[in-house]
Amino acid sequence: MTPDPFPELPRVRAPEFPDTLDWIGVDDAATPPRLAALRGRIVLLDFWSYGCINCIHVAAQLRELERRFPRELVVLGVHSGKHPAERVTARIRDAARRLGVTHPVVNDRQFRVWRAFAVDAWPTLVLVDPQGYVVGSRGGERTADELTPVIARLVAKHAADGTLSPVDAPATPRPHHAAAADGPSIALRYPTKVAAHAPTRRLAIADSANHRVVVGTLRGDGRTLDVERLVGAGVPTWARTGHAAQGATHDAFVARADGPADVATFDTPQGVAFDADARWLYVADAGNHAVRAVDVATGDVHTIAGTGVRVRTADDRRHGALASPWDLVVVGRTLFAAMAGTHELWAIDLDTRAARPHAGGRGEALIDGAREDALLAQPMGIGADARGLWFADAESSAVRIVDGADVRTLVGTGLFDFGDRDGVGDDVRLQHAQAVAPAPDGRVLVVDSYNDALRWLEPASRRVATWLRDFHEPTGIALAPPLAYVADTNAHRIVVVDLATGARDVLALAR
Repeated sequence: MTPDPFPELPRVRAPEFPDTLDWIGVDDAATPPRLAALRGRIVLLDFWSYGCINCIHVAAQLRELERRFPRELVVLGVHSGKHPAERVTARIRDAARRLGVTHPVVNDRQFRVWRAFAVDAWPTLVLVDPQGYVVGSRGGERTADELTPVIARLVAKHAADGTLSPVDAPATPRPHHAAAADGPSIALRYPTKVAAHAPTRRLAIADSANHRVVVGTLRGDGRTLDVERLVGAGVPTWARTGHAAQGATHDAFVARADGPADVATFDTPQGVAFDADARWLYVADAGNHAVRAVDVATGDVHTIAGTGVRVRTADDRRHGALASPWDLVVVGRTLFAAMAGTHELWAIDLDTRAARPHAGGRGEALIDGAREDALLAQPMGIGADARGLWFADAESSAVRIVDGADVRTLVGTGLFDFGDRDGVGDDVRLQHAQAVAPAPDGRVLVVDSYNDALRWLEPASRRVATWLRDFHEPTGIALAPPLAYVADTNAHRIVVVDLATGARDVLALAR
């Protein structure tokens, strides 16, 4: 029998929210949510931090619960940010938009609500009954299928007691893909990763919140992209046709559809990588827990790894399930993936499509050593050169390398060691770095995402120096000397940077 995710606790009244906190997803003219005003409905509090991969996974589960119990359940997010950047209301608002979070979210920047509910981990779900009493609290990822029986029992009990007062939930606007008379808009929305293929001047952009990939050819100066294809239907399936039916055995609420460019579906695509001759473009389809291949000539999309389901069990793994592939790099005939959801790097043979773990995977930590024994912490960026596989370990704010059989850390000291400091080796502090790009001169360019900066790392000395600042939570980079292309995510643009001078331009998109 599956354990109850919310075992019965002593009857304790849920503490009220403080009056002075910022709310997101609440109209300026509306009164912020109060637990006392929600008596008669079941309330599910989601304590999260937007860079946490497990919290990202829970977001899809909450959408499904809201669909299953639209009149009886209210979901409220309590954002208690791990990193300083995650405590800024504007950044939380951007993250909620990227992740499709439409319920109200409170910025618990000082952890006042966190402490009041005795929370000690991200994510944590707290269930409050219609009379305002805490039913239970449980940390870790929970699925909609686990929680549905618990909520259904509460609904039945309180309906019988006369303490349930369901109400019609207001219609929630769904994100849409803007269309014009001459076709979909080419405007970007939270682009996350970018890939460049210098010989063919091809550029690909993961247009994450538009749930598609933009592919085109750069003009002579490298500052204008002639867009040739918009690959992907542009809207996640849950936004167009609803979610999986109650009782579904998996959490794949966004269908993963292959096919022509205008039919195939993505959910929050992340990493993109061309093969050697730019015949194929590979896409880390993070929300669908899959790796996809795009035929650049036709735009057709094929799945090469993953089942559309977030791996949770040994049976899922045997069937080829993955968990949030976040970035990709091609080395010869092998495609390496930064598998953020399981704290691993994976290798996919492009000839046989066989996929296997390459490093990490036995837990989340910053521990060097042999590939199979090393521990990673949410790798979200990956690159390669003759020295090995470079990767950005986001949750440990680290830059690391797989050089042969071993994993070695260049920058970063632990899961809770972060900041904004140049220097050498263990004195350096980054904040949730999400991309790396080895340069021809031997240095590595690091996208220090939460510090809104680009920094140069000299591997031999482990010296780090800030190069450029004043980005808007950048998350991806591609080098095509003499230029670099930076995904300036929260500014909805690609920034073109001259590698010699640091001069910046915004990439123009043309059709």
